[in-house]
Amino acid sequence: MKSSEKPFVEIYADGACSGNPGLGGYGAILRSGDKVRELSGCDQMTTNNRMELMGVISALEALKKQCKVRVTTDSTYVMKGMTEWIGTWMRNNWRNSQKKEVLNRDLWERLLKAAEPHEIEWVWIKGHNGHIENERCDFLARAEIKRCKKSSEAPAYEKA
Repeated sequence: MKSSEKPFVEIYADGACSGNPGLGGYGAILRSGDKVRELSGCDQMTTNNRMELMGVISALEALKKQCKVRVTTDSTYVMKGMTEWIGTWMRNNWRNSQKKEVLNRDLWERLLKAAEPHEIEWVWIKGHNGHIENERCDFLARAEIKRCKKSSEAPAYEKA
């Protein structure tokens, strides 16, 4: 690879919620060549859409330099948001087609900033359909929900 060429990174991301809103988790996989990194996290009170966004955001924010990126998601919300809706939202001062404030604006703005330096191809896949990386991201997201649930149920002295 020439030093001027951008590295190619594949990102797979998923989010999950136990209750919507409720306890949520996200998982992401970054792959570049033979290097693989997994990321995950949780939120005590969130929505499924926020966790779907956080999966992608966490992965893009982990990139240290400009890359060519393929983001694979099972979220039509994330996919259409970034490929169809966001330009109109910004032109309309973050109002949607019903003239209401766009939900999750904070995360959409964070995603835009994280995506800005990269050349991104957005790919949608059907969720829970045997896609290996998507299933792994779903597993990571659900494991985070379990981990956060246990930590929220622990007595205060155990949380320190």
